[in-house]
Amino acid sequence: MPDIHINKRLITHIVVWGILLLFPYLMLVRGGIDTSFFSYLLFGGIWIIVWMLVFYLNYFWLVPKFLLNHRNGWFFFLNFLFLFGLAFGTYQWEQFTFFYFADRFPEEGKEWGERFIEFRPPLMVEIFRNAFPLFITATIATIIKISESWKEMERSRNEAEKALAEAELQNLRSQLNPHFLLNTLNNIYALIAFDTDKAQESVQELSMLLRHVLYDNKEQFTSLSKEMEFIRSYIELMRIRLSSNVTVETEYDLNPQSQTQIAPLIFISLVENAFKHGISPTEPSYIKIRFSEVQGVVRCLIQNSNHRKVGYDKSGSGIGLEQVKKRLDLSYPGKYSWHYGLSNDGKEYSSSLEIFTN
Repeated sequence: MPDIHINKRLITHIVVWGILLLFPYLMLVRGGIDTSFFSYLLFGGIWIIVWMLVFYLNYFWLVPKFLLNHRNGWFFFLNFLFLFGLAFGTYQWEQFTFFYFADRFPEEGKEWGERFIEFRPPLMVEIFRNAFPLFITATIATIIKISESWKEMERSRNEAEKALAEAELQNLRSQLNPHFLLNTLNNIYALIAFDTDKAQESVQELSMLLRHVLYDNKEQFTSLSKEMEFIRSYIELMRIRLSSNVTVETEYDLNPQSQTQIAPLIFISLVENAFKHGISPTEPSYIKIRFSEVQGVVRCLIQNSNHRKVGYDKSGSGIGLEQVKKRLDLSYPGKYSWHYGLSNDGKEYSSSLEIFTN
């Protein structure tokens, strides 16, 4: 990619300077003026060469070495010396070309000499007149170089931000996996005390979940169908330990073979949160979970009864939901909508997440 940028830049410079150098000569020839290309360079084309010298001295040396390194004083001082030195040099060149022309064409040279002496402006006026186009050329070179430098800095910053985002996403995944396992193992531990058969079944379910956690979530995205299989397995694992006063309703309004790409483990913390806060050991409780996919929009709607936790219950530390927000910002910046919170009476908690996958 950098080579392509360099080649395009080189071609652009060659074309622009080629047009500036050749266009006036072609206009002279087309206008019927009989002059050689050498004569054109000698009398007029030399200015194009001087402009090129000023442009590239600023472009490759003065701007990068001094101006972009905050050595502004040196930048302006050296440019001043250089521009007025060249302005004086071009004045001397005009003197030389005049006498060269006078020697080759004595009659015309005499006539031009008289005009030259009569209309020749003072030396300083001539130098300032010559310096003005050089100043414009140096300004253009400075603007172009600074603009390219800003673009390069912006490109580097974007690449650094992307690398940082990917690293943070990997870090969030590594945090999420132990968090999920800790909650699940706590559930199985509680189950062993009163139903070993269900505990064994839970271990089997857990092994299926681990397969997804260890292998299917390593890529940045996975298919929606695999993610839904994981969610179903998790919910079934949680059902085993629920008492009869808890109602769990699930609805999957999507294609079972959907290959829509989704960030792995993006929904699990929302489902976990429902089971953490929506279940009471003594009061009637409910959890309603609905997934759907319509025209490139994946929706997750979760509603559950809300029960205040006792003081020693630390299960709802909020780590899971905080990770969901960070992962959504990293994986779907500007492409998701998430609303959650308690009802007015505080008895129901709802979470509505829409992800725009197109």
